Amino acid sequence: MPYLINGKKFDFRIYVLVTQVVPEMQVFIYKDGLARFATENYVNNYEENLFMHLTNYAINKESEKFEGNEADFKKTMSETLEIIEEEQGPNGPKIIEKLKE
Repeated sequence: MPYLINGKKFDFRIYVLVTQVVPEMQVFIYKDGLARFATENYVNNYEENLFMHLTNYAINKESEKFEGNEADFKKTMSETLEIIEEEQGPNGPKIIEKLKE
């Protein structure tokens, strides 16, 4: 079962700038990415419901639940990490450290 927030699948979009690759790779990672959420709650049986499985804007903008509620399906990474900490209590920091690895 995937890790869910409020019953929904989500993913993180982390922004990276690569300024050089040779002689050594130089990479800058933006400190606050984006989290995108599916528009339908996840259920633990296979269904061909794209709104439950995918977090893509191009897919979810077609959902009836998406229109006018885009903020419910897109949050900053820091907002999402706060939600994880609140939901998981003492386990929250452990999950966040695992994500950072």
